[in-house]
Amino acid sequence: MPKLLWLPLAFLVAYAAVCALLFFRQQQLIYFPASTRVPPGQTDFALPRGDVVLRGWVVRPGQARAIVYFGGNGESVQHNRALFERWLPGHTVYLVAYRGYGASDGMPSHQALRGDALPLFDHVQARHQRHPVSLVGRSLGGAIASHVASQRRIGGLVLVTPFDSLAAVAQSHYPWLPVRWLLRERHEPIRDLAVYHGPLLIVRAGKDEIVPPAHTDRLIEALPQQPQVIAIPEATHNALDEVAFGAALADFFTSGAQRAP
Repeated sequence: MPKLLWLPLAFLVAYAAVCALLFFRQQQLIYFPASTRVPPGQTDFALPRGDVVLRGWVVRPGQARAIVYFGGNGESVQHNRALFERWLPGHTVYLVAYRGYGASDGMPSHQALRGDALPLFDHVQARHQRHPVSLVGRSLGGAIASHVASQRRIGGLVLVTPFDSLAAVAQSHYPWLPVRWLLRERHEPIRDLAVYHGPLLIVRAGKDEIVPPAHTDRLIEALPQQPQVIAIPEATHNALDEVAFGAALADFFTSGAQRAP
């Protein structure tokens, strides 16, 4: 075969190999639980889920109002305990690791994370029956929190560095790949939030290098109501100013969200 024909053929083979890798190994490419792993003995909360046990931490147990925190991808959620204890003394906060993260059993996937989120919420709501439980979701956790908000009555919702859909963000980072066609891990808060009308705060990072601003803009524009939006100018996706973030949470949960019926 002439050399000039070998070059495009080699390119096509390499391109197909990359697409196949993305399609068949996308869970390993998307989720990063390894750095978050801790022994079960370091946790103080456990929720059996059939074949697995979800484990995490509870901040200020026994308060009448409660918040469930859904962390970002690769985030060790227990590192937020001091922030929530300082800024939300009137709430019990549940920081529970996803499957495969922290001390939780199993392996993460789109279906597993969404499937675990509702029973977790229901368990917490049963513990705090006087008030609707509120949600905070960061990045990937914003998608999980949005799913719960679409299925349950909640007290309020905070989305931190959120995106419209995982496929859209991935397509922005890899425009040369048919990501929208290959991605089976479908996290799409833009669809879930179409039916949510409760109190909503969005916290943006001014220098977000993971979620391009356009994807947060699209989410906001598609919402059925105007949310409260706070931008932290010098923050990056994984590094927020804790004082600004904590103050935003405290203001939201002691004013706006607490007026929810």
